[in-house]
Amino acid sequence: MIARLQLFREMDPQFKWMLGEAYIQLAYGRLFKALPFEKASLKLGERMKETSHELKDQDRQTLAAVSQAVQIMSRYTPWESMCLVQAVAAMNMLSRRDIPSTLYLGTGKDESGKLAAHAWLRSGPFIITGAKGRSRYTVVGMFAKELPDLRKRSRVR
Repeated sequence: MIARLQLFREMDPQFKWMLGEAYIQLAYGRLFKALPFEKASLKLGERMKETSHELKDQDRQTLAAVSQAVQIMSRYTPWESMCLVQAVAAMNMLSRRDIPSTLYLGTGKDESGKLAAHAWLRSGPFIITGAKGRSRYTVVGMFAKELPDLRKRSRVR
């Protein structure tokens, strides 16, 4: 516990804020998951569309930080923060930074052969959340969240 506290104290202040943002977005993602999917999916972006696999160099560090923040904070939420919750949280965080992303929904079989579902988020060529095990799932849905306006790219990251 003391080691974790020391590690937190030594973190970059901007990353500390990002951890707080991730926690809030994970809470939003959990509430989102509780809504009827047809209604909730309207907030995810364009249905059955994908964003580009290209990446702007200045976004690489932001993508890594968002991915790390969501993965870290998902272990400390008192609610379930599995794949869909994480993907929604990261998508919202990237959208706030005007970085496009695509959320994928897949179905497949788990280790015991039972039907299972999985969600993951991609931005550029990188999987931001849900990378583990995604190859076992067939994509059944995708939602693209594009940049609203390229002129807004000058916002602080």
